[in-house]
Amino acid sequence: MTTSQSDIESMQVALGSALPRWNMSADARLTFLSHSENTTFLARDPRSGQQLVLRVQRIGYHTPAEVLSELSWISALIADAVIETPRPLPDRDGLLLCPVPLNGSMRQVVAFEYMSGEQPGESASLQGWFRKLGALSARLHQHSRQWKKPAAFQRKVWDFDAMLGARPLWGDWRSGPGLHESGRQLLQTVADALAQRLGIYGRGHHRFGLVHADLRLANLLVDGQRLGIIDFDDCGFSWFFYDFAAAVSFMEHEPIIADLQNTWLEGYRTVASVSKEDEAMLPVFVMLRRMLLTAWIASHPETEPARLLGNGYAEGTVAMGRRFLQTL
Repeated sequence: MTTSQSDIESMQVALGSALPRWNMSADARLTFLSHSENTTFLARDPRSGQQLVLRVQRIGYHTPAEVLSELSWISALIADAVIETPRPLPDRDGLLLCPVPLNGSMRQVVAFEYMSGEQPGESASLQGWFRKLGALSARLHQHSRQWKKPAAFQRKVWDFDAMLGARPLWGDWRSGPGLHESGRQLLQTVADALAQRLGIYGRGHHRFGLVHADLRLANLLVDGQRLGIIDFDDCGFSWFFYDFAAAVSFMEHEPIIADLQNTWLEGYRTVASVSKEDEAMLPVFVMLRRMLLTAWIASHPETEPARLLGNGYAEGTVAMGRRFLQTL
């Protein structure tokens, strides 16, 4: 379902009138932040100084049970001091997932604490942040393996079929804008190779479990020496080391990726071991993610990344696929 600028503006007006549900005064104001899978707004109350982020859930993507499961993991990560991430906030009725009438339909809204910071830039300092991200990823993975999930816990499974195969959650990669038949044929060969490598690697408990699945730069907040992690909306069950591939989203083709992989691994190994088999799979996961994002751009044309990257991204995916096949 696409969301237009007018949809966002009318959503903002309607959601603004609902702010008292989160104990904000009549002077509170709403500012649009971003639109991707969901639409997010920043609410500020000049009377109390309170700030919170409101996330309007995309229609038809996550079930209420899946959203509440996401929030339960976030709450556990905060309680166990694993990472720094915004706390989900209930409304005045104690609801974490709040139905709000927006644009003629009932939408589900989640409120989070505001977290200061900016996303790390693509500069020389990025390697230092990737070292820290590697350590945080290892802590997330350790927690995932040990945490006793609630009985009703439900999240999507990000396996090959859900990404590039029979039941793609983000659409068909073959629909990538600017992708020609020769490119599709080459990428089909890549997809077959990825499926084979993933099948051999397997989905044992030590390799496959609950992961963030979207640790890209836009979901990291730097403030001083603190690296905060936001947006668990795509968290689900996948390969643990897929988290590195998600971290280099939209820059997979850049020369710096090899250095970022090395520093991420350095950070990871300060917390947990990495086998040779795990390390050898990192380029496989990067290629898998690149093809998944090619599908995402095709199915989310109204988002800023899709508008900025356009046809060139699919063309870059073909070039990456050609290089990937040469390494096999």
